[in-house]
Amino acid sequence: MEIKKISGAIEAILFSSGDPVPIERISQVLELDRPTTAKLMQNLMDKYNTDKNKGIRILKLDDSYQMCINSAYSGEVRRTLDIRRNMPLSQAAMEVLAIVAYNQPVTKAFIEQIRGVDCSGVLGSLVTKDLLEERGRLELPGRPLLYGTTQNFLRCLNISSLQELPPLPQKKEPEPESEDDEAENETE
Repeated sequence: MEIKKISGAIEAILFSSGDPVPIERISQVLELDRPTTAKLMQNLMDKYNTDKNKGIRILKLDDSYQMCINSAYSGEVRRTLDIRRNMPLSQAAMEVLAIVAYNQPVTKAFIEQIRGVDCSGVLGSLVTKDLLEERGRLELPGRPLLYGTTQNFLRCLNISSLQELPPLPQKKEPEPESEDDEAENETE
């Protein structure tokens, strides 16, 4: 199959899916090796993502790809489809998302220990919004649920993996007193 036809097939796959499509699946369907598929995907991303006036973008989410709209046209799409704007996330929701994103998979008790307050409602809301998902259970008494972020979380932040999250600020250790300071304290 020629390159233009393969690229067209990839566009059709991404467009018709609506959800992220793993690169392995694309490779398998088009009978290509993974490096070739990755190169073709990068070429398509360059084609769609470099022109700011294009209405479509291709996002890389971990090892999957998805077609989405250019955010510059989100107002027109909302009005056309009569989509109601979601309420922004609360400070509590942002805190819970940050805790989960940097420490996943985590339990509700872990989140509550860090925040110091109950987070049942916030967790439920974030799961409903498809920003968090259940990732199994911990092998402890009561078998608490484990939570992690979703591909929708990555899409909302416009990042392809959690490694792109900014590093957490480092705690500054108090400087130890020098011997001169101790001698001054003893003479006082």
